[in-house]
Amino acid sequence: MPAKRKGGYGFGAFKGVFTPSILTIIGVVMYLRFGWVLGNLGLGRTLLLVTLCNSVTLLTGLSLSALATNREVQGGGAYYLVSRAFGAETGAAIGIPLFLSQAIGTAFYVAGFSESLVGALPAAAGWDPRAVGSATLLALGAVSVFSANLALRVQYFIMAAIALSLVSFFAGGNPGAEALAGPAGGVPASPGFWAVLAVFFPAVTGILSGVGMSGDLRDPGRAIPRGTLGAVLAGYAIYMAVPVAFHFFAGGAPALRTDPMLFQKCSRWPALVLPGVWAACLSSALGSLLAAPRVLQAMSRDRLAPAFLGRGYGKGDDPRAAAVLAFALAAGAVWAGGVNLLAPVLTMVNLVIYALLNLAAAIEEAVGSPAWRPTFRVPWTVAAAGFALCAAMMVLISPGATVAAMLLIGAIHWAMVRRRLRARWNDFRRSLLRGGARTLLHRLDNHPADGRNWQPDILALGAASARRSWLGELAAALSRGRGLLTIASVVPEEGWTADRTETVRRTVHDWAARRGIGAFVRVHPAPDPWSGMRELVRSYGFGPLVPNTVLLGAPGDPENAAGVASVAKLAVSLRRNLLLAAREAPGGTPAAAAPTPSPTPAHAPAPGAPRTIDVWWRGRGNNASFLLALACLLRRSRQWEGAALRLCHVAEPDEDPRRAEEVLRDFLRDARVEAAVAVIPAERALGPGGAAAAIRDASADAGLVLLGLRPPAPDEPDDAYGRYLLACRHGAATLPRTLYALAADGIDFRDVFA
Repeated sequence: MPAKRKGGYGFGAFKGVFTPSILTIIGVVMYLRFGWVLGNLGLGRTLLLVTLCNSVTLLTGLSLSALATNREVQGGGAYYLVSRAFGAETGAAIGIPLFLSQAIGTAFYVAGFSESLVGALPAAAGWDPRAVGSATLLALGAVSVFSANLALRVQYFIMAAIALSLVSFFAGGNPGAEALAGPAGGVPASPGFWAVLAVFFPAVTGILSGVGMSGDLRDPGRAIPRGTLGAVLAGYAIYMAVPVAFHFFAGGAPALRTDPMLFQKCSRWPALVLPGVWAACLSSALGSLLAAPRVLQAMSRDRLAPAFLGRGYGKGDDPRAAAVLAFALAAGAVWAGGVNLLAPVLTMVNLVIYALLNLAAAIEEAVGSPAWRPTFRVPWTVAAAGFALCAAMMVLISPGATVAAMLLIGAIHWAMVRRRLRARWNDFRRSLLRGGARTLLHRLDNHPADGRNWQPDILALGAASARRSWLGELAAALSRGRGLLTIASVVPEEGWTADRTETVRRTVHDWAARRGIGAFVRVHPAPDPWSGMRELVRSYGFGPLVPNTVLLGAPGDPENAAGVASVAKLAVSLRRNLLLAAREAPGGTPAAAAPTPSPTPAHAPAPGAPRTIDVWWRGRGNNASFLLALACLLRRSRQWEGAALRLCHVAEPDEDPRRAEEVLRDFLRDARVEAAVAVIPAERALGPGGAAAAIRDASADAGLVLLGLRPPAPDEPDDAYGRYLLACRHGAATLPRTLYALAADGIDFRDVFA
């Protein structure tokens, strides 16, 4: 958890939140576009539009208030709330676009001010609007860099100018018939409700300016709800009153659609309106210029931006370095003149933040973790409705800009994930994942497995040792990132401690991560390895997520044959599929030289990797289908991608090899499996060495050989079944890597190839 900072000015709700929020809400759209909105939609639909747009802001304000009263809010405003809810990666993905939108947004407001000034004052008619904008920006930048307190005091004068302009408007004037008539050429057709909404909606997206001062508030948990909701409700009241007054003064007049200065012409004292327009532009610019550096300062203190940007100066902890950067971006945008292409994307970023704030509040309330105790409570359905409205507004305003904004945020999120950030705070992602996992587990429990949707959920025993790490790589290739894989390690029970177990678990986890193996790790203390493995086979799993396949090394000598047999018998009795893997000859002697895969990570193709997987087929029984299913899974892994598959069969004494080959080819065609066929005549299997020698000769050049096992007899002792397993191992002593398999989990694997 980051250390709490006690800097800042200690503003209250009115000065620190309400003032910058209401001055950003009451902006140039009201002065220059409200008549156009009314003229295109009429009074009824205009009031509906205002209500709809303000509903988004109100719902977001409620969600924001709930989030702000659940924990101490530090600097960064919306960035801080989003990052503490969704994690560092999402916080950075939102923080960077938020900083850019506020910095470049400053340029738009300054440009609007300078152009209106040059156009309205005869003495300034020849001035370059960009030069006027730069001078204005310089003055605003000096105020924001050196003192936010002075900046907010200036906003009181701006608020007074806006208030006087509203008094003049509501007092009403006499625009005259000529002013209401409109141009001689007529008025353009209405662009439609949603197109008008796209123009109006930015007028109600001002609450982030107040929240951006969170690090300078005396009591953010109290000030943010009061200031934000107060600004939203005040803005709604004004925006509902203005069209009613407009309708009374100039209802139905053609000039509503064509004259952007009709607001001034309908006022009692028109001279008071233009300062209000300028004040609205300057207040919005100043609010953005105050909020943008504080986002960057908060990101720097979270180690998501360069450290020098997080340094604060003076009593108020002013982010002067970040403010200079924000000023430079705004100045460049003023002179570039081509930032209009960015405007829709940056507007979408604000809506994305609104959506995430609503989503965060909805999830926190729905999950209901003990840490969620806001003093301002909002039902999760209300917050979810805010999220849905934000998403709908984004699409309705500009589908293209929505896609562009999401791509920008997604790219930043991906870059942050690549950095493998470790946040120093807790977020709700674990609670969210737990809630989703719980729901899915209950649903999964009601859907029994079958051959059509079977995937191997593997418990790999002994794969964590250095000598048998290849077992983990083989298990990863079989699960190929879709089935569940657990690498289990048995440690001596004597001297066992929880800390030691965690150390072993972390070591195995890091080993798997380095090789790109996505696996759970289980460390189990036991008196001896075999009893520990049996306990894992018997008890490991949760709900429906119980491993359906057990993988361990094939026995190499009589000393461990009985132990392997005891684990194998238990797995079969519990209806778990059994896999025994070998890559060395019995007794530790390397197998005969063959092009075998090198022990490289399972996710990457091995240099000189083998190109053939041999499956020895003894009929269309369940175990044969299981072997073929395993081979098909291996070929989809990156390690074995491109490997050829060969279906091998030893003919029976009374079986025609050519007929057997034809049957196998027909089966493969019907099963949609691309594989070669090799049939060994019966006389070769009856020669010296028997069938085992024939198999060894036929598969000597294979990279991996899959062989079937017989199930243990009901009362067969461990040592007897162990001798059988050891005999199988000796029979394939000179083969390359070998995988012995026995289907036992009750799945009819023939359905896989139906």
